[in-house]
Amino acid sequence: MSPLEIAAVATSFLAIWLTARRNLLCWPLNLIACALYFKLFLDVRLYADMVLQALFGIGILYGWIVWRRDRHDTGEVVVMPLRRLWALAGLTAGLLGGLAIGWFTSRHTNAALPWLDAMLSSFSLVAQYWTARRHRESWLLWIAVDVVYVGMFVLKGLILTAGLYAVMIGLAVMGYREWQQIRR
Repeated sequence: MSPLEIAAVATSFLAIWLTARRNLLCWPLNLIACALYFKLFLDVRLYADMVLQALFGIGILYGWIVWRRDRHDTGEVVVMPLRRLWALAGLTAGLLGGLAIGWFTSRHTNAALPWLDAMLSSFSLVAQYWTARRHRESWLLWIAVDVVYVGMFVLKGLILTAGLYAVMIGLAVMGYREWQQIRR
């Protein structure tokens, strides 16, 4: 455990909790967490996850704009349904992206876990996009991705980060339940 990992975990936890609560402060905190994890993943050679943090930064800016714009008169963020065709398209894009990233990182880098890292990174981008678009199904994808991330981070010795991702599974369950109630 390094001070960098501790700071990244604490910031991420607060940011995810605020996301589940549909609080706009989640976006700047998520941006800080991305920067911290970018450096951490660089240090442990999880390059796909490092690049993922940079892409998350772009997605966070996009989500911040969308969430600020699409709110009820009360100021609450509107939750939107995810159509089946868009869900299928997103999952297909996640798979194809993971294959492309995995192929590249397995051949051109010294990545520690190129295929697993690539798939998790690619599907995380889909989940991030769905979160920015305010789809409650994003939480289900986050749960699936985070379960696998826990194992990968334990394998890499990032125990505190693995613990964060285990807690994030619980936060994703909470987020899904809250967003599901809002849709009703």
